[in-house]
Amino acid sequence: MTATSAADAASSGGPIDGGRPIDWSLTSSDYATHRPGPPERLYALLAALGVGGAEQRILDLGTGTGVVARELARRGAIVSGVDVAAGQIAAARSAAAAEGVAVDFVVAAAEACPFAAASFDAVVASQCWMYFDVERTLAEVRRLLRPGGVLVTTHFSWLPRVDAIARASEALVLAANPAWQGSDWSGRIAAEPAWAERRARVRAMFWFDVDVPFSRTSWRGRMRACRGVGAALAPAEVAGFDAALAAWLDVNVPERFTVRHRVDAHVFDPWPEGGGAA
Repeated sequence: MTATSAADAASSGGPIDGGRPIDWSLTSSDYATHRPGPPERLYALLAALGVGGAEQRILDLGTGTGVVARELARRGAIVSGVDVAAGQIAAARSAAAAEGVAVDFVVAAAEACPFAAASFDAVVASQCWMYFDVERTLAEVRRLLRPGGVLVTTHFSWLPRVDAIARASEALVLAANPAWQGSDWSGRIAAEPAWAERRARVRAMFWFDVDVPFSRTSWRGRMRACRGVGAALAPAEVAGFDAALAAWLDVNVPERFTVRHRVDAHVFDPWPEGGGAA
């Protein structure tokens, strides 16, 4: 999604994918139950780069069901999380309460967070930066960060060009929702994302691959939580997709299997060259 389309989506009340509105609240149950969080190695590498330490104040933008926010809190950070989808925040609060983890979850847009200036040491955006208005969100990130603070963007994505199960599952998503624009990701990780040029400076970046374990049931739930399915389709359409995926899995894969994913992260000084916090 481009910065322009993200802005249009925000003005209409939510993100748009191929002309279809996305409502993550519709799939919060599957998202919370079946969508796995990033592996431990991501947090270890971020910690080595100074992000996620004890008592560090972190804001998780587009927090979803709070998977990343809760893990950072378990590691000792003081964490807040925002999301525009009320259903996602409700699921995040429920999960945090069940785990006994303290996170301040708030329904809010990344472009307009209800926190005072210079409140955070780091702002994290996991699997969501593409949905935001870049200019407005960067301005908000700069407002919210303390001097020396960083912006971190991360992704945790399956690899359809490498993994046959991911590739076949994507074909079924497209059959159910031809408007979905998330298919056939190349796996390429740019050293400097295009949006960052003249806007933010890359302090560090990394990526690695991991084979994520699933059962047939959990993969079906993971795919229902895909934005092209549960967040975009009517219930009957979701059920039809799920039945088609179940039938394909029963014939083609064992009960338990893995799907290859790529994890990446960029740590930014979120000011253009020559800029910076006062």
